[in-house]
Amino acid sequence: MQDNLSATFSALADPTRRAMLARLSEGEANVSDLAKPFLNEMSLPAITKHLKVLEKAGLITKSREAQWRPCKINAEALKDVAGWMEQYRVFWEESFDRLDEYLKTVTGNKNKKKKGKANARKK
Repeated sequence: MQDNLSATFSALADPTRRAMLARLSEGEANVSDLAKPFLNEMSLPAITKHLKVLEKAGLITKSREAQWRPCKINAEALKDVAGWMEQYRVFWEESFDRLDEYLKTVTGNKNKKKKGKANARKK
């Protein structure tokens, strides 16, 4: 799984590939449709390389229907990443909960001191 995660994170590191995945999350698209937003910035061979990286990482599947090459997003690969990241989400949530409890004790102590000073001034 670790090698798959490395390939997945490497593929996701590029904003062009993330944009392609975002487009594919809306539904199947052919290579030409995926290339359109990027043709002013890069060549078709460069776009094809991006798609190969996504395919090698298992994030998309490409098929062949005559001249048309439809691409689909592979949700399973993203589930692996989400599963791996879940343990860290739990860690951070627990850390924030502990911080919240600590801050409540600190602010509670400050409020007690302020009330004590206010009462002393009244006397």
